[in-house]
Amino acid sequence: MDQAAQLRNMIKQQNQHKTSARVITVTSGKGGVGKTNVSVNLAIQFKKMGKRVIILDADFGLANIEVLFGIIPGSNLGEVMFNGKEIKDILTPGPLGIEFISGGSGIQELTNLGKEQLFFLLQKLNEIDYLADIIIIDTGAGISSSVLEFVLASKEVLLVSTPEPTSITDSYALLKALKKLDTFDQENTSIKVITNRASSVKEGENVYSKLNVVVNKFLDMKIEHLGIVPQDQNLQRAVMEQKPISLLYPNSSASKAFKEIAEKLLEVEQDRQTDKNSMSQFLTNFIKIKKLFK
Repeated sequence: MDQAAQLRNMIKQQNQHKTSARVITVTSGKGGVGKTNVSVNLAIQFKKMGKRVIILDADFGLANIEVLFGIIPGSNLGEVMFNGKEIKDILTPGPLGIEFISGGSGIQELTNLGKEQLFFLLQKLNEIDYLADIIIIDTGAGISSSVLEFVLASKEVLLVSTPEPTSITDSYALLKALKKLDTFDQENTSIKVITNRASSVKEGENVYSKLNVVVNKFLDMKIEHLGIVPQDQNLQRAVMEQKPISLLYPNSSASKAFKEIAEKLLEVEQDRQTDKNSMSQFLTNFIKIKKLFK
């Protein structure tokens, strides 16, 4: 039995009698569309609804989550890998008791792990499956192999786009890249589009419509429109103050939109198959997919 199979079996055994968290992966075709803001503010809204939430900052080396929270973590994921710390030791408390795992700023070693190091790290990450109700994975932007690996391993993906033509084009490029890969489980993967920075509901719907038309025509893929986050001047103010808009301006139009999107996601929670959308299943998928990019 190879090492990957051993790790898959170990993960399965560890989770036989545990309640699994729901894994939601947030991604985008390009940077600068507000992807991390979506991750952070959805986490805030989930927490307000009584859910235990952990955010994994999977954009290794850039540390966007901690910047938006305005919190300097005492530890990061690199210390699990290189300094012998446990996952529970590096969970950083954020607003309302949300916890997050920092990838660390400038830690390039995490992007170049060997096979044994990777399996060790995945084994450790499996522990958060039963420390949260919802795990939000905030990926990097674009269609690099590191981003595609996380998206391919996920069964629930939120794709953030804006009305900018380049954002729509890059969102399509990401979906096209997924479609080309043999390990993309199209039938069992839910991809929901969030239109960010829309000037109106109509503009937000038009963004999704344009993307959906080309995706249906050329990729034969199914995507859904989850919701619209309007252009809101309070959002930039919140970013500058390093506080989530859902906390700093809870009655703003953007905060209300994040609340509606979070409520929609929780509405379908009872229908999902937990074992297929857990952190342990995500990690099992990730192990298989990693072989594509060697």
